[in-house]
Amino acid sequence: MEQSAQQAQQLDHLASTPTAGGGGSPFAAFGLPGLGGAAPAAPPEPRPILELEGEAYEDELDALSDWVDDCLLPVYGAEVTTAAPWCLQWQEHADVVAWLHALWLAYQQHKDPEAGLSGMLVWHRDFLTHTIAAIRSPGGPLSACMTSLDRPAHRVLPGPPPSARAEKATEAEPESSASGEHELAS
Repeated sequence: MEQSAQQAQQLDHLASTPTAGGGGSPFAAFGLPGLGGAAPAAPPEPRPILELEGEAYEDELDALSDWVDDCLLPVYGAEVTTAAPWCLQWQEHADVVAWLHALWLAYQQHKDPEAGLSGMLVWHRDFLTHTIAAIRSPGGPLSACMTSLDRPAHRVLPGPPPSARAEKATEAEPESSASGEHELAS
């Protein structure tokens, strides 16, 4: 029991905030804070674009569109064919926006010097090829859009209907609120 008490006391001591003082940080040369110093502010966590709303969504879509138009399509766009359709209004296809946004986030991560010399190769292998194949496949989300530069087209394909579980939940809502009102009135 005494050993357990000593270990608990030692853990409390190690977990406590260090006292100020002790001079400069031994890590200052590396741009790191000292033992009592403030940690640098962490960059904001990237969020999937479909979780954003309003102006935040529009700003992110504008930045994504710039990257797609200026970087992705000129290099990796390839020819538009029935085997590789494209849509000039791709921003209206939520699934394509989500795919391209994820690809763009991975691009930013892998072009960073911290990704190392093989960062961009990893991006090409693990992200680019699969994403382009998924969105430009003959049966993919753009399959009802432009398959020839001479015939621009745009059509958002309807998705599957809600699951039976979602429909049951929707049907049960009015009943549960009505029964809730009845219980409150009783």
